[in-house]
Amino acid sequence: MARGGQALARVAVAVRAGAAPLWWSGILGAGVGALVPGLTGRRIGLLAGAALFLVAAAVAALTRRGRYVRLADAAGRAARADVLQDRAVTVRVWRRARRWWLLLAFAVAVGSSFLVPGAVGLLVAGLGAGLWLKASWLGRREGAGDLLLWVPVDRLGAGGPAGPRVTAYRTTGIAAGDAAPGGARRR
Repeated sequence: MARGGQALARVAVAVRAGAAPLWWSGILGAGVGALVPGLTGRRIGLLAGAALFLVAAAVAALTRRGRYVRLADAAGRAARADVLQDRAVTVRVWRRARRWWLLLAFAVAVGSSFLVPGAVGLLVAGLGAGLWLKASWLGRREGAGDLLLWVPVDRLGAGGPAGPRVTAYRTTGIAAGDAAPGGARRR
């Protein structure tokens, strides 16, 4: 990048990128589980899945909140030379880098339906719902501060936008970028 600029991706978009594929993989896996009686029976499998859904959603939504808050509080202003990455590009890069994990999650959800119908599918769907809740929480935080949080693209890795490689966020005004607070498409 010329003159020291960096490519920046929205934090909420990076968090929200995994929500839809995990949700739909889990729902489809649980749907297959509802069709197969399985080893434990449908009722036990789906009740266990409902409990796993709630636990997974809570864990995914609450994990690393303190780190997000610390990084957001210490965030500096983005430079003029910084390039803001489009929402669609961030989502596509995130999903492409993790496509085999998403396919594996779906395969495990479907395969486990023959043992405990729907349980693992609802667990995966709970992870997707938890990521969506975390992105919504980030959006409310962004809206309250009238700023958007950005992370350097080269720092995004296996740990995500709050991983160990991320040392600081950058901020811009609320009108920057093509995504609304929380990572949703801007209308």
